[in-house]
Amino acid sequence: MSSSVRRPLPLAALSTAFLVLWLIAAAFPFLWTVWGSFKVEADFFSRLSWLSAIFGPKTIEQTGSSFTGAGYYGAWVTNSFWHAVINTGIVTFFVVIISLVFGTLGGYALARSGHRYSFWLLIVALVFRAMPHITLVSGYLLPFFELNIWGYLPTAIIVLVAINQPFTLWMLHSFFLSIPKDLDESAMVDGCTRFQAFRWVIIPVMWPGVITTGLFSFLLAYNDFTVTAMLLNQDNQTMVPKIQSFMSSIYQSGNVMYAVAAVVSATVPLFILVLFFQRQIVSGLTAGAVKG
Repeated sequence: MSSSVRRPLPLAALSTAFLVLWLIAAAFPFLWTVWGSFKVEADFFSRLSWLSAIFGPKTIEQTGSSFTGAGYYGAWVTNSFWHAVINTGIVTFFVVIISLVFGTLGGYALARSGHRYSFWLLIVALVFRAMPHITLVSGYLLPFFELNIWGYLPTAIIVLVAINQPFTLWMLHSFFLSIPKDLDESAMVDGCTRFQAFRWVIIPVMWPGVITTGLFSFLLAYNDFTVTAMLLNQDNQTMVPKIQSFMSSIYQSGNVMYAVAAVVSATVPLFILVLFFQRQIVSGLTAGAVKG
């Protein structure tokens, strides 16, 4: 029986080779950037030979070693990239928390509502989500200027939550639909209120969905450029606009390597996060795709 379902050897070899090539192609840009972040600009962006980025002759000439942390020191210490990291942490934390609080409550209410307006609310949210971010941000600029709150972190958090909320509503609404209403009703028969049934019965069941939605909300806030670049001043920049500021001043010596080091610093936490939550992400997406 096992031999009848076993894949032919040529097909298995071909699929394995394709998977290996795909992994190399996907991982190479990041691994190359990590390697290059420990070189000097003359090596990593050498026009003479790409081998300079591997062996680092100019790096050895300038620093006495094949590797240097000058790019990281320049980004983190000289240009205070750590401040942008803290700002990014504040923005992403509050965006995720606020989005999940309103998303779980709103998604549960819409999933359990028998009224037709719940469908139209979701459609309106979908239209709002489909709009380009730049068109939404422009509507906030005038009131923020008039209220003298432009440039501060709460302004960016408000706008990012507004942009992200339709997505969280749709995601969590689909997860709540996958949970039978019998659970709510059984809990309320046992003496729970509607909110207690939601808090103690429904949320633990759909916890993978909450983690999955929270991760996507985190990625939206973490990787955002449009909102944070337009609504935050120089002192309150997050990581992505800060990296762009390095790139916009490439004619200053070393700034390109500051950008490379900052890119690596910003990307590594994403890899760790996805690896840590990979099981919850898969189980959450699977749970949202199957209705109970």
